[in-house]
Amino acid sequence: MRQRAARDQQRLDSGAVTSPKDLESLQHEIASLAKRQGDLEDVVLEVMERREAAQERVAELTARVDAIQAKVDDAVARRDTATDEIDTEAGTVTKERELTVADIPADLLKLYDRIRAKEGGIGAARLYQRRCEGCRLELNITELNDVRAAAADTVVRCESCGRILVRTPDSGL
Repeated sequence: MRQRAARDQQRLDSGAVTSPKDLESLQHEIASLAKRQGDLEDVVLEVMERREAAQERVAELTARVDAIQAKVDDAVARRDTATDEIDTEAGTVTKERELTVADIPADLLKLYDRIRAKEGGIGAARLYQRRCEGCRLELNITELNDVRAAAADTVVRCESCGRILVRTPDSGL
């Protein structure tokens, strides 16, 4: 458009066009081209402004994504560390259990494993202040008397949940 406007202006300035009608037409075309060029420049400016705003938004969102990714990476690292610690602790507990199980009679261990499978992983519970910590119910006086009367090496069980009761000095007997 600029080249065409420059060419038309050069024709107008050179005096090559002598007809008044052609001169008027040429001037009208130059004015029309100038208006069209102005409109296109406005469109280009608007597009440039929108592009700049979009680039700013992209930069903002990229920064947010980077921040979130950093948080995710941190959470993954903490999870992995915790998993390693849990695996280490599980290995230690498994070894301790193996050593402890070696000293327990086979029939008692079989009973414990059966109760543990039935009760969701807890086969024995501490008797604490006359309360079974497996089912959290307090033993009635008859049950307490039976536990008191039982020999120290006798296996006693909770009447409510069936778990093996572990007697301690805090049992309340």
